[in-house]
Amino acid sequence: MLNVLFREAIYFWYFFSVQFRQIAAYWALGMILGSLISVFGKEKLHSMFVFLKEKDLGLLGVIPASLIGIASPLCMYGTVPIAASFAEKGMEEDYLAAFMMSSILLNPQLLFYSAALGKAALIIRFTSCFLCGISAGLLIRFFYRGKTFFNFAGFANKSSPDASSSKDTDPNMFFRFLKNLWRNIKVTGPAFLLGVSLSALFQRYVPSDMVAAFFGKHRGFALLMAASVGVPLYVCGGATIPLLISWMESGMSLGSASAFMITGPAMKITNIGAVKIILSLRNFVFYVGFSIVFAVLTGLLIDYTF
Repeated sequence: MLNVLFREAIYFWYFFSVQFRQIAAYWALGMILGSLISVFGKEKLHSMFVFLKEKDLGLLGVIPASLIGIASPLCMYGTVPIAASFAEKGMEEDYLAAFMMSSILLNPQLLFYSAALGKAALIIRFTSCFLCGISAGLLIRFFYRGKTFFNFAGFANKSSPDASSSKDTDPNMFFRFLKNLWRNIKVTGPAFLLGVSLSALFQRYVPSDMVAAFFGKHRGFALLMAASVGVPLYVCGGATIPLLISWMESGMSLGSASAFMITGPAMKITNIGAVKIILSLRNFVFYVGFSIVFAVLTGLLIDYTF
């Protein structure tokens, strides 16, 4: 019995170390990039968003709004109060929708980290999140013109992480950066190690044929499976990268991976909690339906294109 456990521990360590060496640098650089933007570029991003309102770009405003959402390093509980303050200043709801939708799906840390998935997956992840933000903004613009989609009333009374004020308050910018970086490492580090551990266990005990059967063949079923699995498994974006690498190496299609990368963050528990605060039940159902439909259609397009 001890010999078996020792043998399996060696196998686990082998797969763990290989996976760790493969993606640790992407994770570390992603943390550094995110902290740099959070400390030195956050105010600039905010001023850029205010600039959209002043320029009155009309329909085209959803494009930069979606890009700013991707560039924002804040979590959803930090994004919603900012969106609420913009709404108070009269910001159009289609711009807010594009900003928040893309911010939910992607941030600078995760974008850099996703480079470990390969060039094609990285480009597809950025493009799909960018287009998802634009699509959300356009839907609000055309179907909720003259109506109110978001309800920011009372959000300030909700106690949540990062909801009211920034934690980056050290007067020395260098120390502020170090504190922000350490906080990011503490938050994402355990999830990163968990993801690598799960990936090592997956490589050891789950046959690649099973992954191919679930996520590679029968495209429609595979996409639905990937979109569904993304909901319970997506606890942290960083933790899913090692799993996606293993799944894709075992036969998961690029379309299924893309569907997973959309429904996962869109319906991650913490993100869902923040979104539900500002949406009525009816509009919340629209949000969930939009996320699933966009994920499946994106996966279908990718699988039938590549």
